[in-house]
Amino acid sequence: MTQVFTSRDVARIAGVSQSTVSYVMTGKRPISEETRKRVQTAIEQLTYQPNAGARALASRRTRVIGLVVPFGEVSDPMGLLPFLETITECARAVDYDVLLVTANEGASALTRLGGRSLCDAIVLMDIEARDPRIPVIAALRVPVILIGVPDDADGLSCVDLDFTEAGRLAVGELVAAGHHRIAVIGYPPDVVSRELNYVARFQRGVDAAVTAAGVESHLVQPLERTRSGARAAVAAALEAAGEDCGLVVPNTVAVPHVLRALAAAGRRPGRDVSVVGVCTDAAAESMEPAVTNVSLEPRDVSRRAMRTLFALLDPDVGGPPPSGVELVVPRLTRRETTGGGATP
Repeated sequence: MTQVFTSRDVARIAGVSQSTVSYVMTGKRPISEETRKRVQTAIEQLTYQPNAGARALASRRTRVIGLVVPFGEVSDPMGLLPFLETITECARAVDYDVLLVTANEGASALTRLGGRSLCDAIVLMDIEARDPRIPVIAALRVPVILIGVPDDADGLSCVDLDFTEAGRLAVGELVAAGHHRIAVIGYPPDVVSRELNYVARFQRGVDAAVTAAGVESHLVQPLERTRSGARAAVAAALEAAGEDCGLVVPNTVAVPHVLRALAAAGRRPGRDVSVVGVCTDAAAESMEPAVTNVSLEPRDVSRRAMRTLFALLDPDVGGPPPSGVELVVPRLTRRETTGGGATP
């Protein structure tokens, strides 16, 4: 059985109190050079044994990344998987483990992770426009990287898809297909009410593109994440924007429901009505018919977030971290729902 060493063991060997060991580790209080050396020597003695706990204590690193994820609240559970896989792969590539924490713990999760030194850095997802967790970040002793962009991102490190550009791309594709009226079948009411950051950013892109093109647009919110909800939303979109309108569906989970609702209404996607979804390429290709999509780029977003995180942890190794907000440019791929024939 592997023995786990604690600060009590360090204190016993160094002949000091546990609080002194803590002060040496955290730097919260001035400690004499002689005492500091005794504590470091004790840590090194334990590290020789070898022991993961002692090694972490010696280096002041846990080799753990805290990942705060929206389990139980996310509207697209499958869409979360590429983020989890990529973040974990990036961490393991440099010998870090990932500790998953649910976002519904709120600000207390950040305090627990950072305040108790459970991890070396935190990746925070599921960002709201006015996220109540943001004020807590400044008080943490570990770097935090956000996947998402709050309204006030000053002083924060954020990486996300450029949702404003995604809105522009979706509208631009429908305008190019000859549509003068566009309906956006938006996000579920609970997502809108939580003010998740990407909702307003996407709509700003849609509004800017509609204004620039001189076309009409209508926003329809699904009543629920079901087939019946999609049918009601499609009926409302066709009534508001007309039979020859183009549809934008930024809610990934709703895209297949919308396709089925159109088929049930006798409208063939790609022939009678154009549809652009905002989803991953894998999801778009798996649908019937294959959907013209604006990519969400979850893996690229995750890789860039981890690159920034490791640069924050160790600038000498990772280079200077990118400052402020880094946005990943989305891609549009034309498939069967806007005339067929894939384009890069």
